[in-house]
Amino acid sequence: MKLSELQATLRALDASPTKSLGQNFLHDRNLAEWIVSRLELTSGERWLEIGPGLGSLTCIAQEHSKNGILIEKDDRLIGFLGTQFPSLQVVHGDACRFDTRELMAGGPIKIFGNLPYYVSSQIIFNFTAAFSPARVLLFTLQKELAERFASTPNCKDYGSPTVLIGRRWRVEILRTLPGSVFLPAPKVESSVVLMTPREAGEFPDCDDKRFCALVKLGFSQRRKQLGKLLEPLLPAWTHAAADLKIPTTARAEALTIRQWCELAAWTPQGPAIVSGIVGQDVHGETFDIVDDEDRIIGQTSRYEVHKQGLRHRAVHIFVLNESDELFLQKRSRWKDVCPLKWDSSAAGHVNAGQDYEPTALRELEEELGIKASVRSISKITPCEETGHEFVVLFEAHHSGPFDLPPSEIEYGEWFTLSQICEWTSRRPEDFAPGFLKCWDVWRRSRAKP
Repeated sequence: MKLSELQATLRALDASPTKSLGQNFLHDRNLAEWIVSRLELTSGERWLEIGPGLGSLTCIAQEHSKNGILIEKDDRLIGFLGTQFPSLQVVHGDACRFDTRELMAGGPIKIFGNLPYYVSSQIIFNFTAAFSPARVLLFTLQKELAERFASTPNCKDYGSPTVLIGRRWRVEILRTLPGSVFLPAPKVESSVVLMTPREAGEFPDCDDKRFCALVKLGFSQRRKQLGKLLEPLLPAWTHAAADLKIPTTARAEALTIRQWCELAAWTPQGPAIVSGIVGQDVHGETFDIVDDEDRIIGQTSRYEVHKQGLRHRAVHIFVLNESDELFLQKRSRWKDVCPLKWDSSAAGHVNAGQDYEPTALRELEEELGIKASVRSISKITPCEETGHEFVVLFEAHHSGPFDLPPSEIEYGEWFTLSQICEWTSRRPEDFAPGFLKCWDVWRRSRAKP
């Protein structure tokens, strides 16, 4: 959209740019085409634009794919966008508060936008959550903020946002834009930033909560040495620093993202995860083998049970919070069965000589770090979906927080029941087959009077 067209449209809508919304409308058509080209959109591919304004980027994006979503906060522009782009979904809302869980059912998506300077960080953290389905994030940001996200150790711009975002996302500054390409022209330069997901395993696995807490604490006073700052969470700093070859006098800005991950995974006995090995002794763990009536007929190793497809026992636990949301875990990439699939809140095999309910209580402690009473919902007979397991499905109630072992769980999140219904319907391939079976049984149990 040319500058003259943009000004005429704003006059027609009686909608001059609002400073409180951080509105700066792009009016350079060539630049808009260049920005959208960085997305490499293909026909039918999903995309989402944050703050489309009058649609300078939107009109180009929809030429490549009409499978788009627009999130616009300014109520003066909603009607215009709906009329101008009838094939796109227009959401009237605040991108800072947008429920990104709603995107999961649609699968991978590319996200872009010219972000308001004053809330750029909030929006970025919202859309880069651990469970984000984003394949690409392409944002125009204030140059100063862009440099902060893309910074490297021992630079003044290197801080907690750099590390927190950089753990899961590669950040690249593609181009600097002068204020003259926007209306009104900001007094500072902008940068186009490309963010792409890091490969699984690029950095050592670690507990997400501990990682975030350490990083925030470490950067809370940049001039102080880490040994003093991290003492509440890492009293054995001297030993950790020696093991990880970090100078004991180091400050936060000196550590690479990898070192922050290693620090979060460190224990006095050594790192919690070494080279991606989760510590599962699949040959040493023993299960009861059962007949079609769930009577014990023998015992063998976990390895042989899975290798031969023998009947055995397992539990699944659905944990709900006060809002009746269900907690789902994404299985670790190191799991021998269904890695990186979404699964029940907690689940596990019944070891030899044990029973279902004690196993459910054990799994809640081992996988979520909680104690809670459980209620048996149903017993599911062995089938291909359950991996030839008798499964007893339990329900528990707890609102967290949880302590998720990274060797078992990639990450977890609460989801509304309607979100899970739509997600399982549209993308069953995202889930472990055993969960889908349990979900179907659980839903039917809830529907009974």
